[in-house]
Amino acid sequence: MPATIILGGQWGDEAKGKITDTLAAQADMVIRPNGSTNAGHTVVTEEGVFKFHLVPSGILYPHCTCVIGAGVAVSPPDLIREIEALQQRQLDLGRLFLSDRAHVVMPYHPLLDQYEEERLGPASIGTTRRGNGPAFTDKIARRGIRVADLLEGAEAELRAKLERILPEKNVLLTGLYGAPALDLEQILAQALEWGERLAPYVVAAEALVQDALRAGKRILIEAAQGCMLDLDYGTYPYVTSTSPTAAGACQGAGIGPTQVDRIIGVFKAYTTRVGAGPFPTELHDATGQLLRERGMEFGTTTGRPRRTGWFDAVAARYAAQLNGMTEIALTKLDVLDALDEIPICVGYRIDGREVAVPPARTDLLERVQPVYEVLQGWRTDTSQATSIEELPAAAARYIQRIEELVGIPVTMIGVGPARRQILWRTAGALA
Repeated sequence: MPATIILGGQWGDEAKGKITDTLAAQADMVIRPNGSTNAGHTVVTEEGVFKFHLVPSGILYPHCTCVIGAGVAVSPPDLIREIEALQQRQLDLGRLFLSDRAHVVMPYHPLLDQYEEERLGPASIGTTRRGNGPAFTDKIARRGIRVADLLEGAEAELRAKLERILPEKNVLLTGLYGAPALDLEQILAQALEWGERLAPYVVAAEALVQDALRAGKRILIEAAQGCMLDLDYGTYPYVTSTSPTAAGACQGAGIGPTQVDRIIGVFKAYTTRVGAGPFPTELHDATGQLLRERGMEFGTTTGRPRRTGWFDAVAARYAAQLNGMTEIALTKLDVLDALDEIPICVGYRIDGREVAVPPARTDLLERVQPVYEVLQGWRTDTSQATSIEELPAAAARYIQRIEELVGIPVTMIGVGPARRQILWRTAGALA
């Protein structure tokens, strides 16, 4: 049975965890393919609120196998804490597996991340300072440490690698940032301790995944972040360090593109962004603050307030085409319940000239003048709706207009954070 990819269609934080949790009820395996501890998925259940950073949210279902794929940069202390916290809530972690090919966020990576952000000052990227970027930099430069390097029998090779890597890191720490040098023996001992703690979960994950596909298992790939943060196609350099696209999800999960038949793009009914970077539809007024408060727009990982703005159909259409999305899961529709009018960005103008796709140059994207189409609000509580038919006509029209502008059907609609607050539809049902 082919796999399904669930990915963010905006700048992350689209409530992908809620959609994954909903679909995981029928899934056999959920794979986290990319990102690091800098990503967070929040799931609200009858048993309480669960906040995930590295563990796939499918772990809430006893029948579901969960895999942290090779494309993830794993922070061992964070993963260990997350595992322990879930065990305290009586979850079975014997169904969790970690790829031996996943790269490790080493102790020097968060330090380099933090110091570089401080050095850049107003020009900083706005990272979570968890070491994600430096870890993936080392991966691409072929000097990274992988989970396999932490395991029993690999100590001599790990020492040799650290003897090559650490002098360079200490030059940066002491020379560029004026920070203390790190001790090799201390880092080696810490890394080996991590390996001992994580060893029960480590497998050749790509083989496990392919075995599941051959057995006809139902597989979900739960991507982190959003595709507008992609290294190649996002708002570079204000992007993440992995590829949160459908192609990147396949790569990180160990699945070929022909083994996927469904790609669900998750979009909020408005737009948010965390950190620096251009954001064409951003609101700096009381309406933006209203969306932030009603949507509880504060980061799962950092707690930072998210920037808010209107739905951007130009960026959404671009994301849908780039990823070959087959459908949309539209979340947080209820956040818009209090508004009299709801604009949608239907076009971009730069210096009076219409632009069909987000420009590659940051300075041009910052000069975008959004072209808005204003739709009527519904001023009705949608959070209690249990079916599509119970939505007000204006809300149905808003959903239909997003579908028309993006060019693919909206099949799921979130009207609140709880599991029950999701409505299902087929294309054209609201016409």
